Amino acid sequence: MNRRLLLSVAVLLMVTAAPAHPATAEDVHVEGTLASGATYVMDVPAGWNGTVLLFSHGFRPKGAPNPAQNVTDPATRALLLKDGYALVGSSYATTGWAVEHAVPDQLATLDAFTERFGAARRTLAWGQSYGGFVTTRIAERHGDRIDGSLSVCGLVHGGVANWNNTLDPVFALKTLLAPDASIPLAGFQDQAAATTAAATLTGVVTEAQTSADGRARIALAAALHNIPGWNDPSQPRPAPDDWNAQQANQYTAVRGLLATAAFSWRQDTEVLAGGNSSWNTGVDYAKLLRTSSAYKEVKGLYKAAGRSLKADLRALNTAPRVKADKNAVDWMSRTSTFTGRLTKPQLSIHTTGDALVPVQTESAYLRAATAAGSRPLLRQAYVDNAGHCTFSPAEQVAALDTLEHRVDTGRWGDTGADSLNSRAAQADPTTPARYTAYRPTPYLRPYDLAHPGDAYRP
Repeated sequence: MNRRLLLSVAVLLMVTAAPAHPATAEDVHVEGTLASGATYVMDVPAGWNGTVLLFSHGFRPKGAPNPAQNVTDPATRALLLKDGYALVGSSYATTGWAVEHAVPDQLATLDAFTERFGAARRTLAWGQSYGGFVTTRIAERHGDRIDGSLSVCGLVHGGVANWNNTLDPVFALKTLLAPDASIPLAGFQDQAAATTAAATLTGVVTEAQTSADGRARIALAAALHNIPGWNDPSQPRPAPDDWNAQQANQYTAVRGLLATAAFSWRQDTEVLAGGNSSWNTGVDYAKLLRTSSAYKEVKGLYKAAGRSLKADLRALNTAPRVKADKNAVDWMSRTSTFTGRLTKPQLSIHTTGDALVPVQTESAYLRAATAAGSRPLLRQAYVDNAGHCTFSPAEQVAALDTLEHRVDTGRWGDTGADSLNSRAAQADPTTPARYTAYRPTPYLRPYDLAHPGDAYRP
């Protein structure tokens, strides 16, 4: 008897022992608008199994299209609907760092679902990228509304840590490649100022890539963000000691960071926070580099270039620092920082070659959950692939199956790579199953509310 049949039997037994949710005779698709102005979308299959999956979508820059979304991709939608799950999700009322609207809009969508279809037997929250952040915020602050959560390539390090660690690579690039240039890294007057700063530093980085010295320094900046040497599935995977190929891949990712999060997205977020919530006062960059996943690569490239790594680290550690606005830090801490306190089980999955939200963010949340006493409720799993959120449909369904097993039985059971790959093969043998045994290095700039010592000190 396979797992899905066992689950179907379990669902039947539970439904006969409790009030049944309203059945639907045919597939139902519902779209609507919440009081906040956010839109929502719901798909309920005929023979709904009683479980609703509340999906939180990823980051959408200010001004970008903002449709409601209730699943990661069409192929995963088809698998989940076939298995009888109801899929719901909202657009959030605003784009950008939408923390103050995302969670209320998601909970309001859940209320609208209940009003239309009746109470679910089980509610699982899940989300992708920034949506993993939203999902974890729901899990920590509204655990009574869900039975478990799944973060998919999520920003589970929280807002303060995210913006601090986004500052580090651009600080290194500006300090080492353009020390005398007037390039603001934070506290932008407006979006035009951020765009100009991004374009200026991008030009500097493009020129630096043409020399061995410049490439070594770009690799150092990438290492401070834990940008991996294989971060795009269209790239060939470099050999472990092919520093040049790894650096070329990092260079592409660094340019992407400059074009998005480091300047434009930061400026939008500063408007919401009421100032700059990032700082590097007191940071020892030599210490950070020694902890980075790319430390060996950086040493190899500096040696090949005949350049002193110690001298460049000394330059970073003696350069004028970026200070934060305390009120902005307080806002980001209050709205966007995690406590590590879970009351329901959470599974988190991440690709090992993620440049936008590096896999080390998982180390940051493990640190918080351990300090808060929630470690038994948390499991983390890793997929051997490059790119941000580049999971196959089978890998996503396997993760949801594993979470649901934990909710059903009260025990995690086997959450190793072999077990997850077996679940993935059962879910869809036509798409990859690449879970692997993996342990990320530490996150370089953690910040959470379970560690009072993380507090901002100007």
